[in-house]
Amino acid sequence: MPSSSSSPPDVGALGRLAGTVLLVGFGAFGCAGAPASLEPLRAFGEAAPAVRLASGMDFCEGPVWRADSKDLILSDIPGKTLMRWSEAEGLTDWMELDGPNGNALDVDGELLTCVHGARTVVRHGPDGPLPLFQGLGGRRLNSPNDLTVQSDGVLWFTDPPWGLERQRVGRELPGNWVYRLDRRSGDLRAVLKDHSMPNGIALSPGEDRLYVADTGGHPSHPDAGLHGRPATITAYRLEGGELASPEPVWQIETLCDGMCVDGAGRIFATGQDGVTAWGPDGGYLGLIPVPERPSNVCLGGPSGQTLFITARTSLYRASLPPR
Repeated sequence: MPSSSSSPPDVGALGRLAGTVLLVGFGAFGCAGAPASLEPLRAFGEAAPAVRLASGMDFCEGPVWRADSKDLILSDIPGKTLMRWSEAEGLTDWMELDGPNGNALDVDGELLTCVHGARTVVRHGPDGPLPLFQGLGGRRLNSPNDLTVQSDGVLWFTDPPWGLERQRVGRELPGNWVYRLDRRSGDLRAVLKDHSMPNGIALSPGEDRLYVADTGGHPSHPDAGLHGRPATITAYRLEGGELASPEPVWQIETLCDGMCVDGAGRIFATGQDGVTAWGPDGGYLGLIPVPERPSNVCLGGPSGQTLFITARTSLYRASLPPR
């Protein structure tokens, strides 16, 4: 998602959007039991309120928990710095990087980072951050934003233009696409081309669904036909580690930046008022309020039941009760 200098389109209050679900293939709108307005999360018992852990960043994003070192890596995009937080040391600068955004761990536990300045995804190894690709067909991508990693090492990532000046200067590709990268073969493909501003991305626990957040239509998109698109979360079917179809399984109209999925398949999505929770079928479960508008979220902590939430200038956490 962008820094505060390039805000997403105003799609209205989340309360007007939550619970609107298109079940593609079933021809039905609406979601049984979806509330008319957002309420504090109660579907899992009472989640602990979001507590601020650190502040003072310009615009933070991309949290990822590292269980081995018991710490969290996150990005300060305009600050051009990867940050590190731990219970013992608090928040510290970890590495300078030109516009870091989404972070994830690969199958070997190495850190991967979407980098706006380099317009690629880098892997942090013993020799420092190394790019995983240089572009597509000789042209640079826009500004890779967020990513998720399959158990076989395949990467899925989004590429909106938030890292470009005015979201258009220096653009070399005709759209804002979702990509699949097979690191073993080097095959980089645009697999979804009909999104306006693809942003957060996540996999289901069984890796049979790919979830893509789209922050909606924006006048910077080169295709004027996409300027009026609503903000959505869309579920796609995967088979054998590949996109089975570009047709959605379901789609929710709701504003979401980054998101994560727990072992039960519940989706935690950063929205306008906090972190919204959704079931694997797209059904609305509730809201965890956050004092600042959140940008991304991950699960971590000793039990894996802590939500770490980046929200504008601050890092928060909220503890979920056992599943």
